[in-house]
Amino acid sequence: MEIFGMSIEMVYLFILILSGILTVLYLFFGDFLDALGDVAPFLNPALILAFITFFSATAYILELVTSLSSIIIAIISAVIAFILASVLHVFVFIPIKSAEESLSYTEESLKGRVGRIILSVPEDGFGEIIIESKSGTISKPATSYDHEPIAEGKRVLVIDVKDGVLYVVPYEDELDA
Repeated sequence: MEIFGMSIEMVYLFILILSGILTVLYLFFGDFLDALGDVAPFLNPALILAFITFFSATAYILELVTSLSSIIIAIISAVIAFILASVLHVFVFIPIKSAEESLSYTEESLKGRVGRIILSVPEDGFGEIIIESKSGTISKPATSYDHEPIAEGKRVLVIDVKDGVLYVVPYEDELDA
């Protein structure tokens, strides 16, 4: 079978090479296209490129090694590509996306957390606080909520967050007593 004066094998090979090049370009420059994946998961550019790559690779190989008709090969390749792209989406893309979300934090989520002063806070100045969590250590600038100095090494409670600065008060519990 021929399409545009080229054999179908060459068309599949051309599509495979083109989708491979587009995939590499997407890896380097595709951050602005990620918004499409948030609007509709089936419009995720990485998923579309994976489907095209799987389809063209499967079709090219089947054209070379089997004597099936080109229409049957296209149908088989589309089914295989759909299955592989679905597996990629479920077992790779979704876990990666949820892992990225679980490691992030918002400034609002820091309210009520307990941390330790690593750079003393003067009466009307700024110091630094670290807050330890399961996903790592967060270091942020801090100032006293009550405008009183807080010494280095003291445990503090985050009361408010404004413009990236944590407003803290000294915190004592049964561990410090």
